[in-house]
Amino acid sequence: MDIKKEVQKQFGRSADAYVKSKGHSKGKDLKKMVEIARATGKEEVLDVATGGGHTANAFASSVKSVTASDLTPEMLSAAETFIKGNGHLNVVFVEADAEKLPFPDDTFDIVTCRIAPHHFPNIENFTKEVYRVLKNGGQFLLNDNVAPENDEYDIFYNTVEKMRDYSHYRAWKKTEWLQLLELNGFEIQELYRFEKLFDFESWCDRMHLTDTEKATLNEFILRTSEKVKHKFRIQINDNQVISFIGEAILLKAAKL
Repeated sequence: MDIKKEVQKQFGRSADAYVKSKGHSKGKDLKKMVEIARATGKEEVLDVATGGGHTANAFASSVKSVTASDLTPEMLSAAETFIKGNGHLNVVFVEADAEKLPFPDDTFDIVTCRIAPHHFPNIENFTKEVYRVLKNGGQFLLNDNVAPENDEYDIFYNTVEKMRDYSHYRAWKKTEWLQLLELNGFEIQELYRFEKLFDFESWCDRMHLTDTEKATLNEFILRTSEKVKHKFRIQINDNQVISFIGEAILLKAAKL
């Protein structure tokens, strides 16, 4: 399976849903990301895997320029419509692979990436590319869903994500991100944790699951251990999964 083509296929048909998704368009994490950047208005920003364009849109009003990149042309088109519709004219849109960015070394003051790296097959290449395109002293703002440190919880979370979305590669543990960034030349400056409520129906519908696929996923969750159900605060009513809670982290790292 060509993982990147699967990502393009999945998100190509889901572009509008991601623009409208409340979990992507709003949230304390997005507000915090803009806050900790402490932009002065002079920065050139790259938003990797922009998706529906929410991060690029949030930064556009407080920086000099934003380059919104994404692997999927349909997502870029949807993001462009959304961002320009908000009156931002300082954003350009570039089709790009997060693991092979088509930009010169030392180009950007800030690189952002939000709710996307769990789709990347090689996050080390991605991290190296972010380091390369950042200016010295530039900042990397990373925000993504993470798996718990406990292996049983990790396996459960990544399994249900993969069952729901075949383009999901892996949600990494917090410690895996910290180690990867520091080994590739970054200094971690700030870290925040956010709980994420997943509404089962809308979470499945965004990926166009059939009724049969939903039922299979629902049954898998119902049959998991009580320990896992407690950890993820899984809410069930009449043998139907209503919701569960995951987590995400926001990291601010500087290029040394």
